[in-house]
Parts: sequence; C-alpha cells; structure tokens
Amino acid sequence: MNINGLQLQQGVILSLNKQVQETVQAQAATLLEGFAQTQQSIQEAQAPHPVAGKVLDIRA
Repeated sequence: MNINGLQLQQGVILSLNKQVQETVQAQAATLLEGFAQTQQSIQEAQAPHPVAGKVLDIRA
C-alpha cells in the first residue's frame, strides 16, 4: 500500500472511531437520563410508612 492509501485508511479509521465515540456518548447520556427519571418516579410513588420511626416497641 502506498502513502496515499495508508493516509486514506487512517482517515477512515479515525472518522469511524469518532462516530462510534459520539454514538456511545449519546447512548450513555440517554441511559443515564432514563435512569434518573425512573429513580425519581420510584421515589414519588413510594408512600411513607404510617408509623415507621414514630413508635418504639420495646419488650423486656
């Protein structure tokens, strides 16, 4: 392979590498955003326990 062929190959590899990195970053951002929304939904859906922490049951 001559110099131009190697440069072309390196250019293609760098371009593909950049595209893959951008795709992975976008997927990670989407995943983390979805996770945060799910956690918030779970916390909002949980009702506090009616007596938790208010009554001590001490038996001898």
